[in-house]
Amino acid sequence: MLLWTTAFLASLVAAQAYPPDVVDQLAAASLTKVKEWLAKNPQGNCTLETAVRRKEWMDLTLAQRKEYTNAVLCLMSKPALTSSAAPGAKSRFDDYIVVHVQQTPRNHGSTFFLPWHRYYVWHYEQALRNECGYKGYQPYWNWDRYHKDPANSPLFDGSEGSMGGNGAKANYNGIMIPGAPRPYDRIPPADGGGCVTTGPFKNMTVNLGPIAPILQLTRNPRADGLGYNPRCLRRDINKNSAAVTSAKDVYDVITKNNDAHWFQTVMEGQFPQGKWGIHAGGHYTVGGDPGGDFYTSPGDPAFWLHHTMIDRVWWIWQIQNLEKRLKEVSHTRTMSNFPPSANGTLDDLSGLGVLAPDVEVRELMSTMGGLMGKFCYIYE
Repeated sequence: MLLWTTAFLASLVAAQAYPPDVVDQLAAASLTKVKEWLAKNPQGNCTLETAVRRKEWMDLTLAQRKEYTNAVLCLMSKPALTSSAAPGAKSRFDDYIVVHVQQTPRNHGSTFFLPWHRYYVWHYEQALRNECGYKGYQPYWNWDRYHKDPANSPLFDGSEGSMGGNGAKANYNGIMIPGAPRPYDRIPPADGGGCVTTGPFKNMTVNLGPIAPILQLTRNPRADGLGYNPRCLRRDINKNSAAVTSAKDVYDVITKNNDAHWFQTVMEGQFPQGKWGIHAGGHYTVGGDPGGDFYTSPGDPAFWLHHTMIDRVWWIWQIQNLEKRLKEVSHTRTMSNFPPSANGTLDDLSGLGVLAPDVEVRELMSTMGGLMGKFCYIYE
């Protein structure tokens, strides 16, 4: 009874601190559409009642948040599977960075961006559960809750229930956005940039990269960034970046883009027009090293909460018209169509290198019955 009461009180506190925003309200109202679709398209044992419910970080109790960060630390303590290809990989956590580095040119600005990251986050969640005894599921980061002052939010305040604190103050020139016009070609620095010294990841070692750093760092001994280059975790928790991740920004991405091409394009950012997009905004809210490195960004544990939110936004967009949007992909098979390639299709294959086999993109489109029935989750 005491445990139930503690959890219930914690949920009440979270609800009072963070009342549902317009995106939360849209998601809740749209669950009837999921129920109607499932009635017409049953997915075996996957129902709304049996589906995993991924939750926002602060909707977890303190104990649940600590269980999650302990599981991440556990993954960092287990030996890597990719060390033969990547000598710098020292842990199972590093394995996921290696895969991201190897596949970045294929899985960004392309057909594979959303489905591949869905597979990627789900597989990481399974590793936490199956290899490190984590009982919960992958939480997400609702950017709007903290976007006005992310450095002092419970997500990044450095407390035991956070995802670690900001970095120490350091001098650097901010984040350059290639191809963007002035003044949108540079995100001004905030109050961090140095080593993280508080919270669960204060003693974390970053092993891989950098490849595309935003800070002055020792170069990796290998050109591909996969050599051993140990250093501290650095962050610059930046409200300038977070400013483009409000609930209104997210709601507009979902409701004003009626096809997959524009939904993904606006989400990823339109840099020549000076529009960073919610994807870049979330990444550069963390910034630093490796979080601000396009290739090695999964090396900051906050990456996983950010990309789970990206998946949530896609999920909410999909469930507005499931019959159409579960079958709709866009873009070509290469990043920003370089080099030029054909448009991607549901028949294309997408995988996680040595971590997980290739599957057809169609298997990654639905959170309810996708991946041959292994996907069965929704978002609360």
